[in-house]
Amino acid sequence: MRTEVISLVLSAAVLQFGLLARGPISAVQAASKPAAKYGSNPAAGKTFTHDGVELYYEVYGTGEPLLMVHGNGGSILDLSAQIDYFRKRYKVIAMDSRDHGRSGDSPDRLTYEKMTGDLAALLDHLQTGPVNVLGWSDGGIEALLLGMRYPAKVKKLASMAANLNPTDKALHPDALALIKPMVESMAANQTTPQARREYKVSQIMLVEPHIEARELEALVAPTLVMAGDHDVIADEHTLEIYHHIPNSQLCIFPNATHMVPYDDSILFNATVERFFRAPFVKKDRIKDTFKSLEAMRAPR
Repeated sequence: MRTEVISLVLSAAVLQFGLLARGPISAVQAASKPAAKYGSNPAAGKTFTHDGVELYYEVYGTGEPLLMVHGNGGSILDLSAQIDYFRKRYKVIAMDSRDHGRSGDSPDRLTYEKMTGDLAALLDHLQTGPVNVLGWSDGGIEALLLGMRYPAKVKKLASMAANLNPTDKALHPDALALIKPMVESMAANQTTPQARREYKVSQIMLVEPHIEARELEALVAPTLVMAGDHDVIADEHTLEIYHHIPNSQLCIFPNATHMVPYDDSILFNATVERFFRAPFVKKDRIKDTFKSLEAMRAPR
């Protein structure tokens, strides 16, 4: 019973900071509520095995392939608003990470590198060729790693609210102060398989990732770095990620939290789609400013 209470309290705390679950439904959310049941759809769901773990995935739509990656403690279901929108224009591929959702449990420690390897294996399994990638939270970390470790598999990537390390330089101190003692309590109460799974998944936020900012310089795919202006990721850290990726663009959503893909899926989806569809052009701070200035002030 105590484990169940701790798990519920952790979920509530993480919900407050927008890491895992959902908040109250707004008018914007209701207007874009998906009609399909994602994450448990027998018509779209399949499995394959990688590294000894059975992994569950779903595929929707046709067209250019788009891989979506959910966050910590989540599943394909968390991406419902994104799947529902992008399946009309893309072949959307989404997978429950190992130790998450309908995918199997791994026998050893969970790492972002292993989950990224699973994504690469899924793309090989489906023979997709290069894909666009959209990752949110932990999924944003995996999206960055996929672009770094498997550059030939990525065309463009959009990373929402990722972090490179588990310190208070990357995560907002308020979030760490709330989550850390709760995860530590979970460690002492692993009395059921579900409790052990939840702890295994949750504790990764406190010990990983360990990506040096300079490593991002190897990420050559055009990348959209996103966060909310009230995110659980420190503003300065998001900027650090943006500045170290050679071909990057930055989007900070106004009056938004870590949960903007859910809270305002209309704005979020439109922003990501514009990035994917438009040719990537790297702006010159001075040259392009004066080019537009001259055009604006040219005699008419």
